[in-house]
Amino acid sequence: MRFRPISPDLFVDELADLLTDSLTDSLTDSLTDSLGDSLGDGTAGGWLRVALDGAPAARPEWLADALVDPLRIRGRETIRVSAWDFLRPASVRFEHGKTNPDARYADWLDVNAVHREVLRPLEPGGTGEVLPALWDTSIDRAVRAARLPVPASGVLLLDGELLLGRGLRFDHTVHLWLSSGALDRLTPEEQRWALPAYQRYEREVDPCRAADTVLRVDDPDHPAVRLPGEDT
Repeated sequence: MRFRPISPDLFVDELADLLTDSLTDSLTDSLTDSLGDSLGDGTAGGWLRVALDGAPAARPEWLADALVDPLRIRGRETIRVSAWDFLRPASVRFEHGKTNPDARYADWLDVNAVHREVLRPLEPGGTGEVLPALWDTSIDRAVRAARLPVPASGVLLLDGELLLGRGLRFDHTVHLWLSSGALDRLTPEEQRWALPAYQRYEREVDPCRAADTVLRVDDPDHPAVRLPGEDT
């Protein structure tokens, strides 16, 4: 897989352009298909659902935060949601112990809730209203959050770990990749028990192949990128 060096700021701009162009093309296709039909059924919402996927050491939340203003400058209202606010209750997550990497891989994220509350409302015919958070792990209780409307042609940015290969339907996926050595080096000691979960993810999902865009972040100040259509 071939990557090209890029600065963090330039990558954010290139990705914002790519997402904006993708959304524009999607809206054009949707409107063309809808000619002669009623546009009141929600099919013209034209939302874009974007996953920012990576281990905590790769800091996918940084990229999600960095994209908000550039997308808004380009006329795309943006909603930020974190998969960390859609974890299962502690009784489920920790059924096999608090440091079980297989549970981290398969059981921590409430995949059905992410689909139901975040992604499905932004499908054609959806309500256009997403739940920004479901579960507060600090108190192990449900969050009383109001649904947020995503304007037509808006963008949802969902950051988190181990998001690919779960049947979640995104319109564009970005994986922030760390080589095994960098992942080992950058993961704090108290989180090293989770490393086998990320190794399993590499084996079973191969996120660098599964994602539309890949950003290598072994050195966060000097990343490298592979965008869709570039030589792999």
